Amino acid sequence: MNLLKQLEAEQMKAVRGGKGLPEFRPGDTLKVNVKVVEQSWDEKAKQMKTRERLQAFEGVCIGRQGDGINESFTVRKISYGEGVERVFPIYSPLVDSVQVVRKGRVRRAKLYYLRSRRGKSARISERVDRGGEEGAAPEAAQ
Repeated sequence: MNLLKQLEAEQMKAVRGGKGLPEFRPGDTLKVNVKVVEQSWDEKAKQMKTRERLQAFEGVCIGRQGDGINESFTVRKISYGEGVERVFPIYSPLVDSVQVVRKGRVRRAKLYYLRSRRGKSARISERVDRGGEEGAAPEAAQ
């Protein structure tokens, strides 16, 4: 491994702080908790006050791009009838956690076609993982 890749791997480990991300891909519905920092002026103390809170952004992952420390993913949701997209860097200190709410079955790497779709045509069917342990009996047979 060359020196650049080694430094990049150390940086990625340091930024995530031991918290790994779940396996997800385009088509999956994600819940991304983002740290929001609010600053306000306190008239009494005559100084700036900062508050941190978590804000959830839930939507469909429509693409992943980049590699290594520059990797990011785009999440799209419909808010009050308007489509909202947000790009999150995977190795950002502002991304607190990512949860996979639902796994979607798609045949594309980039789901930009969802931008022009509304209603039933914008639905994504659920993916059922067919893998498992060998020798394990199906649940229906038990």
